[in-house]
Amino acid sequence: MAKKRASKSMLVIGVGRYGKYLALKLLELGNDVMIIDQDEKVIEELAPVFTDAHIGDCTSETVLRAIGAASFDCCFVTIDENFQASLEITSLLSDIGAKKIVAKASRESQAKFLMKVGANEVVYPEKDNAERLAVKYGTNNVFDYIQLSKDYSLVEIPIMKDWIGKSILEIGVRKNYDINVIAVKRDNEFIPSPTPNFVFALGDHVVTLGHSDEVIEIAQRLK
Repeated sequence: MAKKRASKSMLVIGVGRYGKYLALKLLELGNDVMIIDQDEKVIEELAPVFTDAHIGDCTSETVLRAIGAASFDCCFVTIDENFQASLEITSLLSDIGAKKIVAKASRESQAKFLMKVGANEVVYPEKDNAERLAVKYGTNNVFDYIQLSKDYSLVEIPIMKDWIGKSILEIGVRKNYDINVIAVKRDNEFIPSPTPNFVFALGDHVVTLGHSDEVIEIAQRLK
């Protein structure tokens, strides 16, 4: 029997484009999700999916306390266009003792203010997606790219020709290329955490973890 995933309580404030997809994915992952937005039409549309959907203005401390915002495992502030509202809500959440606050920003200056008023983490969905697309489509031999930090990324690249028929250990991937092989994609098969004795075949792709610049440099050298 599969082990049941422990659910978390999540509050999503602002269910525009980004907030909606975030809330739906959180729900799909088995979490308890409450959504709240000022737009009555948005809430009416999503109410059949979310049993806990509310219309309200979260720039009001009274509203935040009434929905028990401080009791959630994580509060997401995902207001699409009103940064002032995001700032006020983030500050209020911090004041009432919210456990974790993740706020959405569109530029660095906004992120700095959000962190100052109490956000534990700030996400840049537009910036992150734009950078991912730029690397994926603007760099030779990069099939996917996910930046994990300022310097490190997960990058999917094809294997080098001289890797065919050799194992990870024989090649010395980590020692000689300073990257870690996280998974291998072979045709329609996804092979996670391959062992050092895993032997590469023609057409294999590797999902690598390493310094972004170094992995992209390796990809650019592939022919």
